[in-house]
Amino acid sequence: MARCSPDGKVLAVSGNREILLHTLDGSSPPKRLPGLSDGILSLVFSRDGSLLVAGGGTPARFGEIQFWDLPAGKLRRSVMLTGDTVFGVSLSPDGTRVAAGCTDNTVRIVDTATGKEITKMGAHENWVLGTVFGVDGKRVVSVGLDRSAKLTDAATGAFQENVNLLRGELAAVARHPSKDIVVIGGDERIAYVYLMDRSKNMKIADDTTLVRKLERQNGVIAALAWSPDGRRIAVAGAAPEVNVYDADTGAKVAACKGHSAGIYSVAFSPDSGTLATGGFDGTVRLYDASTGALRKAFVPVELEKPGSEAGGLR
Repeated sequence: MARCSPDGKVLAVSGNREILLHTLDGSSPPKRLPGLSDGILSLVFSRDGSLLVAGGGTPARFGEIQFWDLPAGKLRRSVMLTGDTVFGVSLSPDGTRVAAGCTDNTVRIVDTATGKEITKMGAHENWVLGTVFGVDGKRVVSVGLDRSAKLTDAATGAFQENVNLLRGELAAVARHPSKDIVVIGGDERIAYVYLMDRSKNMKIADDTTLVRKLERQNGVIAALAWSPDGRRIAVAGAAPEVNVYDADTGAKVAACKGHSAGIYSVAFSPDSGTLATGGFDGTVRLYDASTGALRKAFVPVELEKPGSEAGGLR
C-alpha cells in the first residue's frame, strides 16, 4: 500500500508491522512507524498532511485503525475493530471521521479526535473491502464481496440504495475529487463509473446511474485511484501493469509497465503528474501519469541477509 502526502514530498508505504515514510526525491532514508498490526492494507493522509490514518490488522485476531501524528512521528491512538483485519479505510473530507470495511459485513465509522465508534452500517451481506465518503461527507459508498456498491447515510448508518447493478465481487472504489461520482471494480475485471445519485427511484435491474465502463483488464481489479485534478483514473490488480484512462472519455492514455507480479496499490501525486504503484514483487514504482514512463523504482525497506527474517512491501 502506498500513498502520497498532500505536499507531494512524502510517500507512505506499508511494510511488515510498520509504515515507511519515503521522500520522493530519495534524499534521506525512510522514517519508520512501527505498529501492532501484521499488515497495513490502507493508508490515507489528512488534507493538511498532519495526520496519517492506517487500516489493517492481524488475520483472525484483530482489525486496527492507527492514527499517526506525522510532525511528531508518534502514534496518537490505536483503535481495535472486530476480530479480523479491516479494509478500505477512508477519511471524511473535513477529517473528523474515518470509515473502514470489516469482515463481519459491516462498515464502521470512527471519530478521528476520540477514536470512538460512532456509526455501524450493516447493509452488506459479505466482507466490505472499500469505502469512500461523498463530497460533503454526509454519505458513504462501500463495496464488497456481495457485489454491491452501497450508498449509506454516514450519520445514522441507514442504507439508502445500491449505486450499481450487481455483477461480480467488488474490491475497490474511488471518488472524483470534487463530484459525487465513483469508480468501482473487482472480479469482473471491468471498472465502472457511477453517479452516486439517481434522478428517479431505482427499479429492478436499473443501471441508469452508470456513466461509462472502462475496458476489460487482464486480471481482477484490486485497486483504483482518481487523480486530484479529476482527469484520470488508474486501474490495477492481478495483471502486472497499471492502466490509466481519461476520466471523461474512457480512453486509455497510458500503460505503466515493469512490475513482475500483481499490483494492489495505486496513488496519484497531488499535482496528478506522478503515479505511485506497489505490488507483490516488493517494489514501489513511480510513473509519469500522462505517458506511463517509469521515473523511479525502489524497494521500500532493505532486505535482511539470507537466513534472517525478511522485510518488504506488504
